[in-house]
Amino acid sequence: MAPVDVLDDEDEPRIVDTHCHQPTEEFLNDAGGQMMEDAANKFGADMETDTYENLVEEYHEVGISTAVLLGWDAETNTGNPPVPNDYVAEIRDQYDDFFVGFASVDPLKDDCAQEAERAVKDLDLSGFKFQQIAQGFDPSDPEHDELWTTIEDLGVPVVFHGGNSTLGAGAPGGRGLKVKHGNPMLIDDVAAEHPDLQILIAHPAFPWEKEQLAICQQKGNVYMDLSGWMPRYIDDQVLHYAKTLLQDKVMFGTDYPMIDPKPWLEQFAELEFPEEVQRKILWENAEQFLDL
Repeated sequence: MAPVDVLDDEDEPRIVDTHCHQPTEEFLNDAGGQMMEDAANKFGADMETDTYENLVEEYHEVGISTAVLLGWDAETNTGNPPVPNDYVAEIRDQYDDFFVGFASVDPLKDDCAQEAERAVKDLDLSGFKFQQIAQGFDPSDPEHDELWTTIEDLGVPVVFHGGNSTLGAGAPGGRGLKVKHGNPMLIDDVAAEHPDLQILIAHPAFPWEKEQLAICQQKGNVYMDLSGWMPRYIDDQVLHYAKTLLQDKVMFGTDYPMIDPKPWLEQFAELEFPEEVQRKILWENAEQFLDL
């Protein structure tokens, strides 16, 4: 059964992608820089830029109605320019029936809490994305507590990166990026101390999949998505939990443009999840989490 076959006729398209990056130079070339090139070279990916028009058309063809467009600011740790929050808001406004805009703030910048407030109150962005490995920070460090309190008070969700990162892969020293910051146990501290902060851990958190599952099971305010991995390579235990105990807490995501939605959905269909679980993973859980 193909995932799009479980859609009601009146709802097509309805699938929600919780993890989408810009297919343009703002992300791939400027913010990504050499560390993105490393990832593409290591895994044979095509990192050519594309247009938002092509993205939306590609998504609609496979039944995706909504995508969370993620900001990016890792300037302090990488020296690369950010994908500005104003830019994310501008693209969101151009495609306001398709994109949900998530801001990014650099936790190592002195004005990060103020920028977080501006992103929500002035730009009307709907949440935040953090990539701890690229941004070079430990989310459990008390120095970041003001930022988490600010976002918690703003009442919007956050996406944290989970697991290893392909950025800088194969380069000497991995471009200085430290994998340890992707350990989801560091996010568990944030979830425990900020119970009203809704947290989505992006990706099956290799090599800490079991830790991620434990956190999602124990913390009512923590969820996970399946982005960044093709379904046939996702750990069997993750898939088992997604089908059973955590079926209300797992969401679909691609990590576009690193992964295209069509082959992901085709492989997901091969897993033969029950129809009601497919609906939860592909859109129902995301609709609730994002308050769509």
